[in-house]
Amino acid sequence: MPAAAPLPPKAPPPAGAPRPPDPVDPPDLDLAALAREFDLSSSMARQPLGDYLRELWRRRDFVTAMATGRKAAQYKDTVLGRLWQVLSPILNAIVYYFIFGVLLQTSRGVENFPAFLIVGVFTFTYTQRVVTGGTKAIVNNRNLIRAIHFPRAVLPLAVIVQEVQQQVVSIGILLVIVLLTGEPITWLWLGIIPVLALQTVFNAGLCLIVARFTAASRDFAQLVPFVLQTWRYLSGVMFSIPVFTADLAPWVERVLYLNPLTDYIEMMRHCLLEGYSAPWELWVLGAIWALVSLVVGFVVFYRAEESYSRG
Repeated sequence: MPAAAPLPPKAPPPAGAPRPPDPVDPPDLDLAALAREFDLSSSMARQPLGDYLRELWRRRDFVTAMATGRKAAQYKDTVLGRLWQVLSPILNAIVYYFIFGVLLQTSRGVENFPAFLIVGVFTFTYTQRVVTGGTKAIVNNRNLIRAIHFPRAVLPLAVIVQEVQQQVVSIGILLVIVLLTGEPITWLWLGIIPVLALQTVFNAGLCLIVARFTAASRDFAQLVPFVLQTWRYLSGVMFSIPVFTADLAPWVERVLYLNPLTDYIEMMRHCLLEGYSAPWELWVLGAIWALVSLVVGFVVFYRAEESYSRG
């Protein structure tokens, strides 16, 4: 095929002809004013508090479905599956029994130390699982956050629902273990329900806080295991606070009881272990901690709503 002939050069305009006007840039648009005129808003904008809460309630089925799906997928690659949610605290309790009960003799002065220890381990593990799940609630769901507009509190609340489902099973196993250690069934066992409710509310606030700060900085997630480990040793999981502080100044015992997890552990022991008593003030403290944790956690999380799509 012959090559196409080159185009002739463009002829210059004749002398005296008017010069065409220079192209004019379009005027800058005031996008903010345009958005206000047509009542537009950012899909990532934080909703007013009332609308936010109503939207959360409307998404309750989605929260439950997400929690159930995560629970089913959590142990799908293991042979024992969901049994690990019970085996893990039991194995921890066995290790703690030999280290603290046998070697360090923290069992002295504690009646039925195996039951005492297992109640403490199961109760603390509930909060530990929630905090660990909270560190991943936002970070592991960035794509979902960027693709769909919904209240971001749905994600940590799904962690709470998932762990409540697991804790109900764990409580059933715990009751069987406590019976096997020789503890009788008493009417105080009904107190498990309010204790579990208070701890769940406390955990919800804690999960919101952890999810907020982990979303802002991955470094925060690296600190969480060390904080949890220290918290466990200060919560009376492996030792009796009254026995441990018997020879110390009275303020030491009072300070240890200001720990919210100590309160929930002691309240659970009071319900399950015959003859084990906990100060009534712990119930008041447990309720206060639950309310403060939920309010503070929700406010902290809600104020950063617009930032969760970044990162």
